[in-house]
Amino acid sequence: MTRVVLAMSGGVDSSVAAHLLLEQGYDVVGVFMRHGHQSPVACDAESGQGLQLPIVDRLDHKQGCCTAADAEDARRVADRLGIPFYALNLDKEFSQIIDYFVDEYTAGRTPNPCVQCNNWIKFGKLFDYADSVGAEFVATGHYARLQPRADGSPELLRGHDTHKDQSYVLFGIKRSLLSRMLLPVGGYEKPEIRRIATTLGMNVAEKKDSQEICFVTSGRYDEFVRANRENCDMSGELVMTDGTVVGHHQGIEGFTVGQRKGLGVALGEPKFVVHIDRKTRRVTLGDREELDRGELAAAETNWLVDLTEVPANCQVQIRYNAAPVEAAVELLPGNRLQIRFAEPQRGVAPGQAVVCYDGDRTLGGGWIE
Repeated sequence: MTRVVLAMSGGVDSSVAAHLLLEQGYDVVGVFMRHGHQSPVACDAESGQGLQLPIVDRLDHKQGCCTAADAEDARRVADRLGIPFYALNLDKEFSQIIDYFVDEYTAGRTPNPCVQCNNWIKFGKLFDYADSVGAEFVATGHYARLQPRADGSPELLRGHDTHKDQSYVLFGIKRSLLSRMLLPVGGYEKPEIRRIATTLGMNVAEKKDSQEICFVTSGRYDEFVRANRENCDMSGELVMTDGTVVGHHQGIEGFTVGQRKGLGVALGEPKFVVHIDRKTRRVTLGDREELDRGELAAAETNWLVDLTEVPANCQVQIRYNAAPVEAAVELLPGNRLQIRFAEPQRGVAPGQAVVCYDGDRTLGGGWIE
C-alpha cells in the first residue's frame, strides 16, 4: 500500500482530504505542523488529557490555523478515520518565515508568508519527514488540481471551485515535487467538502476557514513587526503625490500599496497608499486613479512548465483572490519577468506574487519588485 503524509491543520479541507485518500487506497499518515511562539495555553493543552500527540520538544499555541485547539480537532478526525497522527515541531524552520515577514515590511514591501510557508515548509520540510517514514507522497487540503501531461508528468491546475482556488499560493513550489504531491479536494467545491464531512460525522464540518496569518496573534501586523525588530525606527511623513506633508506615521510597516483605511490622517475624501519609500520613510497618498499601473517587473521567478511553454500573452494574477487579467509576458535574464497589462491595474504591491496562467494551467510566476 502506497504511503502518503497528509498535512492536517484541523480544518475541514484537510480532514476530508484524509477520508478521500483512504477511499483511494492510500496508507495515510496525518501530520500537524507546530510552529510559532510558546504560550502557557499550549503548555496546559499539552499536559491535559484531551491532547495526546507524539511530539518533539514542545507544542505552541497560536491564533489562526495552528492552535492547540486545531491540533485537537485534527487528532479527533485522525482517530475517527483510524490513521496515525503526529505533531512535528517546526519552530526553528518557521523562524525563517517570521524573519522574512519582518524584513519585507521593514523594506516597505507587502509579504506573503502563506506562499513562502508552502515553498519552504509544507512542500519543503514535510517532504523530508515523508522520506524519513517511507512515504512516496505529500498531500494537503489545497484547492488546486494535478493532472498528467502528454508525457505523463503532472501539471498544476486551478481548483474546480473558482471561489476557493489556491493555485496562486502554490506557484513557488519546486517543479520536481509535483510528481510526489496529492491534492485530494481540488476537484470539489467547498459546499460538497462540508457535506462529506457532515456525512462522516466530523466535528469540523462547519468550522470556519482561517483568515489571519497564524503567527500574528494580535491581528496587528505593524505591532508584530516592531516587536520582532530591534532598534529600527521606520516612522516618517505622510505626503501627497505633490509632496505636501499631511501627517506623520509610526512606521512604514503599517502600510501597503492600495490601502485606504487606517491611514492615520483625515483628508475629507478617500485617499490611498500609492507608494512607500524605504529610504526616506515617506508614505505617499493619492487618489484611486493614481494606483493604476500599466506594467510591473518581478524577480525570483519559479516556473512549473518549460520556459518554451510560457506564451507571450497569458492571464496573470497579482494577489490572492484577485481576478486574472490579460497581459503580455516577457522573460528576462536573471530569473526576472516583465508584465504589461492589457488594461491598467490597481494595487500592484511590491513583495506580492504575480502568477501566470494559461487558462486553468498554472505556469509559474515571481515576486513583484
